[in-house]
Amino acid sequence: MQKKSVSQQAEFKLAAHQQTVEDSLKTLREQDVISRIWVHDHTVWKPQPTEISNRLGWLKSPETMAGQLPEIDAFVENVRAEGFTHVLLLGMGGSSLAPEVFRLTFGAKAGYLDLAVLDSTDPGAVLACDRALNLAKTLIVVSTKSGGTIETLSAFKYFYNRTAAVVGDNHVGSHFVAITDPGSGLEALAQELNFRQIFLNDANIGGRFSVLSFFGLVPAALVGVDVQELLARTAQMAQECMSAPNDLHTNPGASLGAVMGALAKAGRDKVTLISSPQIASFGAWVEQLVAESTGKEGVGILPVATEPPGAPDVYADDRVFVYLQMQGDVSHDNQIAALEQAGFPIIRYQLDDRLDLGKEFFKWEIATAVACYFLGINPFDQPNVESAKAQAKKMMAAYQESGELPKMTASAHDGRITIYSDFGGKTAAEAVQNFLQLARSSQDGPRPYVSLQAYLPTTPATEDALNLLASTIRDRFQIAVTYGYGPRFLHSTGQLHKGDAGNGLFIQLTADMPENISIPEKAGTVASSISFAVLKMAQALGDRQALLDNNRRVLCLDLGSDIVGGLEHLTQVVQ
Repeated sequence: MQKKSVSQQAEFKLAAHQQTVEDSLKTLREQDVISRIWVHDHTVWKPQPTEISNRLGWLKSPETMAGQLPEIDAFVENVRAEGFTHVLLLGMGGSSLAPEVFRLTFGAKAGYLDLAVLDSTDPGAVLACDRALNLAKTLIVVSTKSGGTIETLSAFKYFYNRTAAVVGDNHVGSHFVAITDPGSGLEALAQELNFRQIFLNDANIGGRFSVLSFFGLVPAALVGVDVQELLARTAQMAQECMSAPNDLHTNPGASLGAVMGALAKAGRDKVTLISSPQIASFGAWVEQLVAESTGKEGVGILPVATEPPGAPDVYADDRVFVYLQMQGDVSHDNQIAALEQAGFPIIRYQLDDRLDLGKEFFKWEIATAVACYFLGINPFDQPNVESAKAQAKKMMAAYQESGELPKMTASAHDGRITIYSDFGGKTAAEAVQNFLQLARSSQDGPRPYVSLQAYLPTTPATEDALNLLASTIRDRFQIAVTYGYGPRFLHSTGQLHKGDAGNGLFIQLTADMPENISIPEKAGTVASSISFAVLKMAQALGDRQALLDNNRRVLCLDLGSDIVGGLEHLTQVVQ
């Protein structure tokens, strides 16, 4: 059966914004924006080519990666034949989010490797991976574009030593694979340590646009995804995204980008993604793509990808909804109908099956680039990300000099939660209530949003508690609420937090780390000068300082030893 074109699978209900979007599509046609993107014209976004001309390789990924499939397939068959049963991917941001989507969406096909992703410096998370995996049958993929990502290399050194202890020094290299850019430090290290294979990616592809390159497709193939069919469908989408957008149905990427850009300028700068349960993990990938691309130079589009749908009255007029619906799934139809009836702009996309995600990846990449055209910003740089890294390095340097990290001064302790606040309050209840009242204060510019920054171990119980807290704040204050785990979110939404209009309210959550492990200074040696717990806390302190340096409003709460209980207490406070 012939596949339907993407235009046949999209529905736009834009209410009062229809003419605004049509005017934006007209601008795209008159300025020849789409064809200029495809010929790598940097002036679509900025007068200078810096971090634009060398970041457009993703446009050809569906075509170029089809030619790389024989290499990927041979590699996968080789590791299967050798008896590997699991793969542990070490990466951050664009290197980890796409592989996670593939695993959570497709599972692990019978006879292929099961995938775990480690994108955390939490010692509990590192140890959980270690304890869950039989390292004798585990392939470890070290994935970083720059080759120098501190979280990834710290985890690599730990697992290199642990794997060597299990399989012996002579065989440890065969358990490791690198995905990186040519000439990176990781390429040299992988050669030195005799890695099984090194996949060198196109250097002209930025991290968050790398899902359809080696960074996403090698892990996808390892778990048994039909990568050939995925790319074939993506190529269909790429073809449709080359045409001038005569209307909302002639270029899917341009149309979505026009809606995102035009409505953000009109005050609807919160793109809220609602997905069928089978593809819910796709939202985390969209979150990084949109947040890191659009949040800079005092503007930004906030992607909201983790909240469950609510009734129309819990949303303000800063929302646009995108509904990704698997064919036959009606899980969210009633909520979407209610939102449409209430006059919210809604875009609905229908996917025939999970492999249509290939189309969605490419469409959202084009859409994000187009939205940034309307916002007047470069979609491919991340000017504020480095600030948190620099501050974390300062914290670690202080630790290595004095033996302890810089300490914050607590403003109060209520027996359960320690509070670090400049907004008053002798208890967590008072501190949170005072802080969230800032959401009600009138201000120029975009409506506020709340970001819960959870430097906490990722567990099902913590996830449920965070989700409930976020939903409760949203319902009480009619405000967008997102949450992310640190340091993972630093490689995702961290750019937007520091680069947008400054309308965020940031609640940083930390807790005790009952377990800790050392980070080897070098793979194959036991010498260590820092632990995972110190690195994680340095990153939390560094990000807090970077937010403050950018005049952001921050409330820090340490939950002590009872993480779930503390989150439940905060939820009761908000209610």
